[in-house]
Amino acid sequence: MSLRKSLPLLFLCLCVSCQNTEIVKQAEPAPMPKGFTLPVIDLSGQTHRQVVVDKEKDQYLGHPTTVLLEDQKTMICVYPKGHGRGAIVMKKSTDAGHTWSERLPVPDNWKTSLEVPTIHRVEDQEGKKRLILFSGLYPARMAVSEDDGQTWTPLKPVGDWGGVVVMASVVALRTGKGRYLAMFHDDGRFFRKDGEKTETFTLYQTFSGDGGLTWSFPDAVLETTEVHLCEPGVIRSPDGKQLAALLRENTRTRNSFVIFSDDEGRTWSKPIELPAALTGDRHTGKYAPDGRLLLSFRDTALESPTQGDWVAWIGTYEDIAEGREGQYRVRLMDNKHDWDCAYPGVEVLPDGTFILTTYGHWIEGEEPYVVCVRLRLEELDREYDHRGQSEGKKE
Repeated sequence: MSLRKSLPLLFLCLCVSCQNTEIVKQAEPAPMPKGFTLPVIDLSGQTHRQVVVDKEKDQYLGHPTTVLLEDQKTMICVYPKGHGRGAIVMKKSTDAGHTWSERLPVPDNWKTSLEVPTIHRVEDQEGKKRLILFSGLYPARMAVSEDDGQTWTPLKPVGDWGGVVVMASVVALRTGKGRYLAMFHDDGRFFRKDGEKTETFTLYQTFSGDGGLTWSFPDAVLETTEVHLCEPGVIRSPDGKQLAALLRENTRTRNSFVIFSDDEGRTWSKPIELPAALTGDRHTGKYAPDGRLLLSFRDTALESPTQGDWVAWIGTYEDIAEGREGQYRVRLMDNKHDWDCAYPGVEVLPDGTFILTTYGHWIEGEEPYVVCVRLRLEELDREYDHRGQSEGKKE
């Protein structure tokens, strides 16, 4: 049976279009299994794949995001000095992640960032390309570069609103050149000034029609109470006709969820629980040249030999749409912490090389730092064929 045809979980669900709001309650199906049967390929010991992006003694470095420029060699990585907040650091690689620069000059007010930065490449109606960087909480702020990151504007408010991991996903729309959809979430504290935390998690979306320079006041897409769905990671289907937003489940009682849109974000389906193999935080993905999908995330499956580690899932978009587990999982690195790792950047080169970038507690007793890992699916396929299912267990 198609995943999209299965019944949704019982919780307050606000599904929104631009014209209509509907609150629904549905009968609760049996929960999805908490564990998975997929084989696990363990790359954590293959240190030749690992490159340190940045490390500083006694300094927490975490939550990076990346962008790959048009030359398919230059990467920019941004991250805060601190757990989810702190001065934004920027580094650059000119050889697709093999080596990284020293920390680069940035506007002085980037030191005032209150949250995880996110970075995206966009283009306006006239073909003008730019990079946009967001910093969340209230108010959401944005910086712009129109010279591939050589210079930047200071952070400036986007509007009279905010949120958590603002613009976690930015997707180009098929409704016109220069049009983009961005998604994020909030729990009541930061959407408005002087907000207060609630038991309701709200997923928001906002639109830009001028290549990312301005953004509409956000619309609520989904409100959840019994489960807390957040940190949307949006993937477009291979035929371009559908968007899927994979969602973290923050009560830690159910698997991750997914919602679908067949009309470029104007409306979204009810949330549907995913298999445990796809359960994690901050799903970020790209397609390989052969059409398979790689998703990188923090493993939060309730029954997993790699729980709390940085992992990747390999499968197809159809696996997500049909509720299948996928092909296999990959343990990328062993996190020496119960959960604190893996807000990943995912880039893929024309030859199929993936460059995955994140942070974690990679050395016992030390502060987390930022690394990148390189892989190709053909390599993983051979490893699986030769070794079968690896244990993927922590020692």
